[in-house]
Formats: sequence, structure tokens, C-alpha cells
Amino acid sequence: MHNLGSEPAVLGGDPVFGDVLPFAQPTIPQFDELVEAGREVFSSKSITNSKYVREFEDAVAAYLGVKDAVAVSSCTSGLMLVMRAMELSGEAIVPSFTFSATVQSLIWNNIRPVFADCEMGSFNINTRLIEPLITGKTSVLLAVHVFGMPADIESLSIIAKKHNLRLIFDAAHAFGSIYKGRHVGSFGDAEVFSLSPTKLLTTGEGGIIATNDGSLAGKLRIGRDYANPGDYDCQFPGLNARMPEFNAILGLKGLETIEEKVMKRNDLVDLYKANLRHLPGIDFQEESPEVRSTYKDFSVLLSPERFGLTRDELSICLDAENIRTKKYYFPPVHRQKFFTSIYGNHARELPVTEHVSQNILSLPIFSHMQKGQVVRVCEAVTRIHKYRGRIMSSLRNANEGKLLSSIAGIH
Repeated sequence: MHNLGSEPAVLGGDPVFGDVLPFAQPTIPQFDELVEAGREVFSSKSITNSKYVREFEDAVAAYLGVKDAVAVSSCTSGLMLVMRAMELSGEAIVPSFTFSATVQSLIWNNIRPVFADCEMGSFNINTRLIEPLITGKTSVLLAVHVFGMPADIESLSIIAKKHNLRLIFDAAHAFGSIYKGRHVGSFGDAEVFSLSPTKLLTTGEGGIIATNDGSLAGKLRIGRDYANPGDYDCQFPGLNARMPEFNAILGLKGLETIEEKVMKRNDLVDLYKANLRHLPGIDFQEESPEVRSTYKDFSVLLSPERFGLTRDELSICLDAENIRTKKYYFPPVHRQKFFTSIYGNHARELPVTEHVSQNILSLPIFSHMQKGQVVRVCEAVTRIHKYRGRIMSSLRNANEGKLLSSIAGIH
């Protein structure tokens, strides 16, 4: 165990990690495991959207328990295509506490985002706040499984059915999550997963759309190829969103160990919680007994008053310990430049989203992370908390010094 009596690195002590501990890393197979299939692709000259893509789609559909899985170039392109294929318009109810692509996919389809606040515990969309936002223009509910934690699917489904709305899930983080005994992917009209390098299942870059609507799946398959059904008489504005064969090979191999990766991350999260729960001012994303999260990210919600430091100050301290972190999601979407440049600063009040966004910090986690690395991260956080008074004075004095220097430079 690291000497907790020594000063944190931000105060001049030795960092807990000599080399940088990355925030995330892809867990991928050995290159030799992919060579034979890769050689076959080169020999066939069919290098995109061919044999291995079809095999990958079939394997994913079987794992998720859905009728169709449609491989695409990214989760973002998948969301864009789903909305286009559904011919959606008007408004969508969506959380602001999410990655920007969730909302950007709406804007690309000329659908106006209407934000609903998130829940304090799960960080997912608060379903109790949705119905007052529904108008005659509302066409779709776009929910997110934040960090892989399943949203309140049952309530969302009831609302969507009651108001005759489409229900789409941005399931970017949730490949391997379970809701009431069923894999995420089998709910709503469609669920769209990301397969980028930070995800538990990765194809390098890519995404996959899961649906039980065969007609929608058919439109998506041509939509990813410019909406060209084969005769170049394109049926609607599509995209070039095909998946290369090499990406599908990587995905097929990764799918073999997806359960192992999900369980490993849950074990790491349990270890994080066991080593951090004694500290005041640190809260965790809540998980109900009826769900399983993938924990694509492990995030803590900090109370500056109780912990003694702000989220930003803790991030600076951990960076000095060679521990990389992320502020997911800050700023929330309704505060981001791309949104305010279109709609201005007139989004409705989202107090929980604002609070969570300003106080959340995501700690390192990846599927091949060692338990000893988790313990050392927790030791670093504990040591930082122990020296919080000195750290606060040091950081704030440094900031005041920079401000004074800046003012002096102006004059």
C-alpha cells in the first residue's frame, strides 16, 4: 500500500503511479487471432459489408435476443439513420446529460431537442418529468443508458405507447447491460450501440442497430449505403455508413469474451466502491437490483462541501498522481456551443443536470485493468482527501497568483 502519510504529488510528493494510468484502453484480441480471417478478406477482395459483417450481425442478434442487428460505421450514424428511416420530424424529448452525439443526431434530422432533466441517483432521464413536455409536435422519446446503466425502460415504454410516440435508445455504452432479465438492445423501436475503442465490445470504429422491426431493419440496410437498393435509384437521403470487414472480424472475436468483460468491470466497480465509500462527499451512480450495468465508465459524484475539494481540484490532484480522469458530461449538451449557436441560451431549467455535470468525475476503468491499479487510485483519492486543507490553500493561492499576474500584464 502506498504511504498515505506522504504528501500528495500536487504538494511535491511522489506520484502514486510512475507511469501514466490511462483513463480507458481497448481490450482487444491478439493480432495472431485475427490473421487468418484478415487474409481471407484480402484474398476475396470484398473488404466492406460482406461475409464477416453478416456473421457479426447474426452473432450480435443472437446474443441480444433480437430479430435484426444492422452494422454501421458509428453509433452516431446509426442514430441518424434510424430517425431518417422512421421519417421522424418535429420534436424529441431527450436528456441533456449525455454525449453530444445523442442530440447532434436529432439536429441532423431537423428534429428539435426538448430536454428533460436527469435523475440524481441513476443520472438517466427522469421519466416523471417527460409527460408535461409532450406536445403535438413530439414524435419520439430518445433515452440514454448513461455509462451503461439501463434507463427506466418500463416507464418509457408506457409513456411512448400512451402518446403514440417512437421510442429509441442511445445504447452507446450498454452492450452487455441487462434490464429485468433481458439484454439491452431488445427494447423500444430500436437501440443503437457504439463499438468505438472505449467500449466493452469494439470494432475499432463502428456501431450496431438492434431492432425487432423487420421493415425498419430493411430500410436501415439500404440507408447505410446511400439508401441505394441496388439499382442506384436511392429511396431517401441515406449515408455512407457501411462497416468494413476488418472491423467486423475484430467485433466477432471481441464478442466471444463480452460476458467476461462485463463481469470484470462490475468487479472493479465493487472494488472502487469498497475502497472509496468511507470518504465523505463521494456518491456513486445508483443501480437497482433488476439491472446490470456494463460500467463503460465509473463516475463519482463529489460534494465539495463534504469532501473538502471541488471536482476540478480533485481532477488536478489525480493528474499530478499520473491518473487520468474525465469530466463526463461537462458541459451538458444544452450548454455546449453547437447547441446554443442554433437555439440560444433558452433551454429550460435543468437543476439536476447542472448539479451532476458540475460535480461528476469519471475515474479510470477498462476491461483488462488490474485490481491493484484500482486500489492505488483509491489510495491516491484517500491521500488527497487527507491533505485537502493544504491542497485547497495551495491551489487557490496559485490561481490568485495567476489572476494577479494577468491583471498586471493588462496594465
